[in-house]
Amino acid sequence: MAPSFDWWAKDGHRGTPVVVKMENPNWSMFELQGPSEEDFLIGDSPSRPHDKSRNKNAKQLTWVLLLKAHKTAGCLTSIASAIVSLGSVIKRRLRSGRTDTDIEVDGDAGRENENPTVKIRFYSCIKVFLWLSVLLLGFEMAAYFKGWHFGAPHLQLQYLLATPFGFKDIFDSLYSRWVLIRVEYLTPPLQFLANVCIVLFLIQSLDRLLLCLGCFWIRFKKIKPIPKQDAIADLESGENGFFPMVLVQIPMCNEKEVYQQSIAAVCNLDWPKSKILIQVLDDSDDPTSQLLINEEVNKWQQEGANIVYRHRVVREGYKAGNLKSAMNCSYVKDYEFVAIFDADFQPAPDFLKRTVPHFKENEELGLVQARWSFVNREENLLTRLQNINLAFHFEVEQQVNGVFINFFGFNGTAGVWRIKALEDAGGWLERTTVEDMDIAVRAHLHGWKFIFLNDVECLCELPESYEAYRKQQHRWHSGPMQLFRLCLPDIIRSKISIWKKFNMIFLFFLLRKLILPFYSFTLFCIILPMTMFIPEAELPAWIVCYIPATMSFLNILPAPKSFPFIVPYLLFENTMSVTKFNAMISGLFQLGSAYEWVVTKKSGRSSEGDLVSLAEKEPNHQRVASVPNLVEMKEELTQEQKARKKKHNRIYTKELALAFLLLTASARSLLSAQGIHFYFLLFQGISFLLVGFDLIGEQVQ
Repeated sequence: MAPSFDWWAKDGHRGTPVVVKMENPNWSMFELQGPSEEDFLIGDSPSRPHDKSRNKNAKQLTWVLLLKAHKTAGCLTSIASAIVSLGSVIKRRLRSGRTDTDIEVDGDAGRENENPTVKIRFYSCIKVFLWLSVLLLGFEMAAYFKGWHFGAPHLQLQYLLATPFGFKDIFDSLYSRWVLIRVEYLTPPLQFLANVCIVLFLIQSLDRLLLCLGCFWIRFKKIKPIPKQDAIADLESGENGFFPMVLVQIPMCNEKEVYQQSIAAVCNLDWPKSKILIQVLDDSDDPTSQLLINEEVNKWQQEGANIVYRHRVVREGYKAGNLKSAMNCSYVKDYEFVAIFDADFQPAPDFLKRTVPHFKENEELGLVQARWSFVNREENLLTRLQNINLAFHFEVEQQVNGVFINFFGFNGTAGVWRIKALEDAGGWLERTTVEDMDIAVRAHLHGWKFIFLNDVECLCELPESYEAYRKQQHRWHSGPMQLFRLCLPDIIRSKISIWKKFNMIFLFFLLRKLILPFYSFTLFCIILPMTMFIPEAELPAWIVCYIPATMSFLNILPAPKSFPFIVPYLLFENTMSVTKFNAMISGLFQLGSAYEWVVTKKSGRSSEGDLVSLAEKEPNHQRVASVPNLVEMKEELTQEQKARKKKHNRIYTKELALAFLLLTASARSLLSAQGIHFYFLLFQGISFLLVGFDLIGEQVQ
């Protein structure tokens, strides 16, 4: 038995035992002599008395308990420090006094974030719900302490019917009348609205489930768009192969942080120089930006790139007007395809070789769309949550729609259009803030087909601040509603099939653009809190917990590394519903904020590998005569970028008001012992609180 004991003791004793000495407010540790083999013996032995074994085991237990106490104390101190730091951050936010009601005027926006009238009305409605919930909470607490704490709504009704009015004091009489009012007048409409939202929720969840099943089928069958073999062979044959004339456009506006990397990436596209023309479409109203971008274009012209610089004095129509103006150039008629990249996009050198061949011998194909990938997806919590959303959008929504119905909304960038399809659809129009979706819908109505390439990625940036993300989402959710109003008659009169009309009207516009933000905000931010104060109207637990958790699980499948963020993702999506609902209402009823266009702020991040490859490809060049004071402007720009370390965050009033509304409702749910509802309201209220104080992303100015 000796060899067996030696083996067990050798593997069982690992590490150095430590005793923790607790001296408030500091912690200190000192080492003890490690236990011998005798310490692990159980029972008596000739060389070791029974009492000695018992004492040794007691010492081991003491060491373990002290180590546990040390870990617990360390955890508690870290939580305490996190709470203290969170409190200091909130204090700074309150002291700065910067809210979303302030007017922001800078080089990118130069106008209000949202229409003041719309903002005040929406915020006033939320405040009414908040103050009403606070008053009702006080009323309910007073009733609870006076004995009005029934387990179910029908017991309250039975008690009231069996007891005549005036049986007790005035408070009991008032509360009994309040219960009757809510049972007879408030519960039916609230329950009806809740049931409608539940039905919409189930329909939208079914749509998500079918999309996920379609994505699974695509993966299982390994379905992917493949160009003609002769097109690939033509590319490999050299200059005499399939190299049609391609126009590349880079629309930008006051984007000093990203112009160099985007122009460099496009100029390094692997395509014959005689078959490509790059247009840098600059809408900047900042003279420094104009000079810097123009000089960058001149630099690449000296290197032999076929690139031109275009600047509009009047920024009419925003991006759509910029693209429309560029397409009116006389030399565009010589080109067959146009590739579009926003200012922060960095296509790989083989981008055109992997997209353009799909057009050969496929005359019905109008668009080839590539997937986005993000250089800053792990920058902060906000970018991680955005990555989850966009991964589902590309890999599930666009890939499934592209494979099965050859239609999806153009993303506005990282895509190649057949110029004939653009002209057939009527060209770029400035009537909405989603010109990319507009041109895609009109092209689809004219019979053009789209292809989505999930394996072709184009690097870009995600908004790193909540302010920038909120502006982006407002534009992305108000524009489709404007477009739906404008395109509905054309969809009905079009010659496409009934199924395609149904898909475009019900699935593409109504379900995914209107119903989703409507029920998400109404159900989880308004109806659910109100059912706490009107308990006769009920929301089942599977609506509050199980189905949302299942849908979040499905949404996060395309980004499996993000599984630890599944709960924050669910809460954040509900938090963003207030912005999406406001934008949807603005676009649906043509309110002022629906026409606002604010360029999303960028930080100019690039992947390390891309920077190295560009540095290796870029040869040394001789500087031509520089524009006067351009060197000084570059130095000022560098100093400005260094000075952007200071963080400026805002307080978002609507989100804070909803946070207090949900927290008040969670307190009311304790009185009726609704466990799942309490936890959902509590954590959802906390998430609104964090977003309201702008604690999930930093805005750098």
